[in-house]
Amino acid sequence: MTKQEKNEVIEVLKEKFSQYNNFYVTNTESLTVEQIVNLRRTCFNKKVEMKVAKNTLIRKALESLDEKRYAGLFESLNGVTALMFSENPKEPALIISDFRAANTKGKVVAVKPELKAAFIDGDVFMGDNQLTTLTTLKSKNDLIGEIIGLLQSPAKNVISGLNAGNKLAGLIKALEDRAQ
Repeated sequence: MTKQEKNEVIEVLKEKFSQYNNFYVTNTESLTVEQIVNLRRTCFNKKVEMKVAKNTLIRKALESLDEKRYAGLFESLNGVTALMFSENPKEPALIISDFRAANTKGKVVAVKPELKAAFIDGDVFMGDNQLTTLTTLKSKNDLIGEIIGLLQSPAKNVISGLNAGNKLAGLIKALEDRAQ
């Protein structure tokens, strides 16, 4: 690879890192060509971009953007590395989990692709043991919906209580009118 080609790859990676707040660093080393094709197809269908690049080029792209922000990821840049970029922070984790489940083939657990690290909205999750945590992440919209629901709940209770009180006051008034 020429220096010009390396610089082009670095620029493409910088664009992706700038475009997405969420990306996963994975190891796909022992997957067959068929498995890689299936993984790429799944990623494409779920709007997750998958890129394979050399670790040194990934590191240079991250360092040129913000070395301190991405410092926690550098130790994960070893072996074969595939990057998964997504708007939805948990979609790559779900893809990895589902892919493993579909490719167990008599094994107790399929371990590839392996999660080396994930960068989610500025937070770094290191190691494959974080996969379960990442599959349960709630999206920003889910969290906003929950907060709105929690805020509306007490207001709804107050309003229904007031409505019940108004109905009760109406019944009392009707009974008083009848009694006279």
